[in-house]
Formats: sequence, structure tokens, C-alpha cells
Amino acid sequence: MRHDVAHGADARPVTSMIGTRAMLFEAPGDFTMAQQRRIWALMDAAQGRPDVCELIPGVTNLMLVFAAPPADPQAVAAWLCHAWDTLPERHIEGRLFEIGVRYGGELGEDLAAVSAHAGLPPEEVIAIHHANDYTVCAIGSAPGFGYLHGLDPRIATPRKTVPSLNMQAGTVIIGGMQAGISALTGPNGWNSIGYTDLRLFDPYRQPPALFAVGDRIRFYPESIEL
Repeated sequence: MRHDVAHGADARPVTSMIGTRAMLFEAPGDFTMAQQRRIWALMDAAQGRPDVCELIPGVTNLMLVFAAPPADPQAVAAWLCHAWDTLPERHIEGRLFEIGVRYGGELGEDLAAVSAHAGLPPEEVIAIHHANDYTVCAIGSAPGFGYLHGLDPRIATPRKTVPSLNMQAGTVIIGGMQAGISALTGPNGWNSIGYTDLRLFDPYRQPPALFAVGDRIRFYPESIEL
């Protein structure tokens, strides 16, 4: 079941039932921090609903898991869209992580492809990548993986059509307009541009995930191999 609710000429949030006990709210518009902060505000508001047992924020979306199938999904969808229209943005003051990157080399083998796509020399791609601060907008896809906002559009690069089969955990990556660090070793379609020894997920650590929503990331070059 899907409900499209209009808000202005061009903006239409979408809500969809996922099975019988979950609903996905998808915000309209581009992946901006303003949109993401509104998702965080919606998450806070939904925490007060007695019918919700779990909330999973994504990149400009929010999944609500209900204790029981909602009797009136349309009413829940209307509540979400009204909250989206009326709530102010929520700002989260997360921690700052300064992360050293070994750019290029065997573990950053897609740096040349990113450079070619951007039409820029590899040295400039690297300089652009570590010039910006990034914000962790959501945790997901793999345990501990943080979706980062803040990538300069000049080096945004589509994900690969043929994924790497064994990308190492700690690989610094670009996928479209998003940046990240791979949390687990395995297949990955993002573009590798470097590597860090940082361990994003450790089941014996409390909490196991290193990053949390709202944390900020600042990269710096430890070495460059072209």
C-alpha cells in the first residue's frame, strides 16, 4: 500500500507499507542536510507514538516498525505528512572524527576512474575530497556503515556497474553524491579512493558501531600513491 501526499507543486512525500507492520516515509527533494534534519525531527516525533516499537532513519527517509499492524495506515500516513510540514529541523551535535586516509594505491584503485569521470587530476580529486567536513546522516546497509553528506559535487561519481568482489573494510568510498567508509569486507559497488585503518564495527565494543547519526567526519591525507 502506497500513499502519495502533495505538499506544493513539486514536493510529494511518499509513504509505503512494508509488509503489515512497517511503513516507509520518503521525503521529497534532494539529499540535503535540511531535508535530513527534518527526517531527524520526524524520528523524534514518532518516538512518542505508542504504536511504534522501532524507528530506522535512512537517507531522507524513515521507517516505522509497529508493535501490531496499524488499523488505519492512511491515518498514520497523514500524521507523518502533517508532522513533516510543521516540525522544525532537528540539529544533532555529534562528535568530530579526524580520519587519516591513505589515498590511491591498491586499496584505492578506483581513484583513476573518479578522476576521469570528474575530468580532474587525481591530486585535485584528493584535495577536494578532504577539504569538506562530512555528516553521518544514517547508519545502515551494513553494520556500522555511515552514509555521509558533504561530498563536493565536482567529484560525485556513479556507483560501478560491476562491483568489486572483495573490497576491504576501511576502504574510503564514493557512491553518487554520497561518501563513506566500508564497514565490512565483501562485494561493494562504490568507488574506492583510499583506505583507513579505522574499524567502524566491532561486536565486542559498546556500542559496536563507531559512528552515530549526527557525527562529523574530517578526512586528511596520511599518504598519497598515484
